[in-house]
Amino acid sequence: MSNSHVLVVDDEADIRALIQDILSDEGYGVTVAADAKEARAARDDKNFDLILLDIWMPDTDGITLLREWSDGGDLKSPVVIMSGHGTVDTAVEATRLGAFDFVEKPLSLAKLLRTVEAALDSTEKQAASARTMLPSLLAPVGRSKLMQGLRDKVQQYARHDAPVLLTGEPGSGRSAFARYLHALSNRSEEPLVNLTAASLTDSNAEEQLLGSEVGGEIHPGAFERAAGGTLLLDELTDLGEAAQKILLAVLEERKIQRVGGAEKLRLDARIVATAGTDLESAVESGRLRRDVVSHISVLSLRVPPLREYAEDVPELLTYYVDKLVDAEGLSFRRFSVAAQNRLRNYPWPDNVRELKNLVRRLLLAGDEGDITLEDVEAELDPGKAADEPLVKQDLLSLPLREAREQFERAYLQQQLVLCDGKVGQLAKRVGMERTHLYRKLRTLGVDFKSVTTDD
Repeated sequence: MSNSHVLVVDDEADIRALIQDILSDEGYGVTVAADAKEARAARDDKNFDLILLDIWMPDTDGITLLREWSDGGDLKSPVVIMSGHGTVDTAVEATRLGAFDFVEKPLSLAKLLRTVEAALDSTEKQAASARTMLPSLLAPVGRSKLMQGLRDKVQQYARHDAPVLLTGEPGSGRSAFARYLHALSNRSEEPLVNLTAASLTDSNAEEQLLGSEVGGEIHPGAFERAAGGTLLLDELTDLGEAAQKILLAVLEERKIQRVGGAEKLRLDARIVATAGTDLESAVESGRLRRDVVSHISVLSLRVPPLREYAEDVPELLTYYVDKLVDAEGLSFRRFSVAAQNRLRNYPWPDNVRELKNLVRRLLLAGDEGDITLEDVEAELDPGKAADEPLVKQDLLSLPLREAREQFERAYLQQQLVLCDGKVGQLAKRVGMERTHLYRKLRTLGVDFKSVTTDD
């Protein structure tokens, strides 16, 4: 601690002198300031490891000064507030503005020293733990066994540098898992470069991926910008022929050469790619080279659709409410139990992305009170007639046979949409023999021929 330098801001000369003597005896460097003006000047002249700040001063009070530093993004060292007339409200406000702790006057010298040590220690721990905290903030939400297993798998993959292929439906959170993988890896402090495959055309793919040298001026490509870190290639099946050839050559040779350059550089980026459920059909049709997929899928992870871990929906709703309230300043609202239950049983065709957008729309409505079942129904399908789907009926008030028919009709209608109207896929999905399924659809009056894949 002997190298740490502390700024003491207090309008009482005796207090300044006392603290300066004590801290100097403990081996700290100490600078003193009698008011806000001197404190500003001292901070302009030097970076301090800790600031001890009195509240009541003649020109500008300590809380106002703390707010000035905090709002200006200039609070780079811990601040301990000192006051002989503190209140709970003052302590809360100081903490909200970023103060590390609050000590009362008359000062207990033993407590002051403990607080100084804790504040300085917190700075060191914060720097050391930043890498540990980031993955937990990025970790995909969910307590289900499925999500726990996926997080465990990502943690396992993060220990290696091999390419990873993340597959799943649109909106399922493949990119979120990629960011989580990067944050857990030993490359986490280096760049994560995100590149959309569709942006690579036959005319620009070479420069976009490899970079260029023109007249001695270097323009690094995606591989080079991701050096030391991770290159995330979104939607692999959208890669054009030229981009596939370049990617394959780089993965095989582990080297890159800028357009117009003579030197070959070592590939020092981990490659992570995402792909949709059409991956195999893209390979079978020849749109995507099998050898490219083989090189990228050394490690692979299937990100499931939300309907496969529906028990996590209530937790996801809470997570996105908190996140959107903080990030976008939206009004806080809770989901009622009935609304949560409804959404647990909703099939989520667009997965987590749809859930997030639904939460945003409901918060933007600006209404007060809980989000009700009626609010949810209006957002899920505002144009649907009141007597059409399942949860708009009180099934418990119906005879068993009628309730079962309504459930089966709604269930098969929604599953058919998820299968793009293909009865063969529907039969596999719901576990029914196709002939029996056709008969069931006709009996229930489900018009499977009217379901199309058009958006």
